[in-house]
Amino acid sequence: MTDPPTCTAPAPGAARHHRRPLGAGRRPGWRLPTTASLVMALAACAPGVSVAEAPHGADPVCASVVLALPDQLGDLPRLRTTSQASAAWGTPAAHVVLRCGVEVPGPTTVHCVSVDTPDGPSIDWLALADDPAAQGATSWTFTTYGRDPAVEVRVPAAVASSHSTSFLDQLGPAIAQVEPTRACL
Repeated sequence: MTDPPTCTAPAPGAARHHRRPLGAGRRPGWRLPTTASLVMALAACAPGVSVAEAPHGADPVCASVVLALPDQLGDLPRLRTTSQASAAWGTPAAHVVLRCGVEVPGPTTVHCVSVDTPDGPSIDWLALADDPAAQGATSWTFTTYGRDPAVEVRVPAAVASSHSTSFLDQLGPAIAQVEPTRACL
């Protein structure tokens, strides 16, 4: 059995192991890493998607939200992020970003939609379309309404142009970790 890969350099003065030529003095049961394990090790060491931390991201409820998030949104795999209380799905070049702990929106005229989760809660979202991109696609920002801390989901035009935003329903169980205090009218 091999030890899991680490992404940090050894501490100064720490003992270093010298590598032997392949096949020389191998222990029984020792094997070369597989391609899959090398890919996983490199992915674990890869920098995450850069996400600005939300102002209230340290709220303990946000930890519960992030722990309950799905590994995939539709066919978009989850990516590592650089800040707490955040998550991303997609590719490093085009990704959906969730931040927990954004400012709680007050009364507004922004379009509010209730998204029903299959076998779960209904979550109210403020849906704000950003200016259309050059290709005609639109970026979207969804912010939970009536929950403190608030959760924001940004869907860039590059994702919205090829994916429906109906994947918001998959976030319902995680968002339900935050108790509702108000609802859309």
